[in-house]
Amino acid sequence: MRNNLPVTQVEVQLDDHTLIVSKTDLKGQITYINKDFIDISGFSEAELIGQPHNIVRHPDMPVEAYTDMWADLQAGRPWTGLVKNRCKNGNHYWVAANATPLRENGQVVGFIVNQRPILSSCQRPNLSSLSG
Repeated sequence: MRNNLPVTQVEVQLDDHTLIVSKTDLKGQITYINKDFIDISGFSEAELIGQPHNIVRHPDMPVEAYTDMWADLQAGRPWTGLVKNRCKNGNHYWVAANATPLRENGQVVGFIVNQRPILSSCQRPNLSSLSG
């Protein structure tokens, strides 16, 4: 799994109108991102398109979360979870993410990911309690 460094302890606050949208191919390579994704992540469109979606994976996120996500997606099911993402500069932001298979003619051809802000800090999991 990709280890994105450096990281800071600075959380980017997202407003309640934020909607981060991306699409990937079957291997998780980014094929589309919206303006909110670019603005919040700090990456340019050119830096994101064609890259693995885990370019924004924060190292605090447990591997098991992504194992669970890929198991659901590969079975053709949507996945929802709380995710801590990393910005290009090492800052981070929390989202409620929903990943859904995209189908054409009955075949899964990729995935769409919608991410909304988590507005209450009490909704954020304590990731340090999950490791070990």
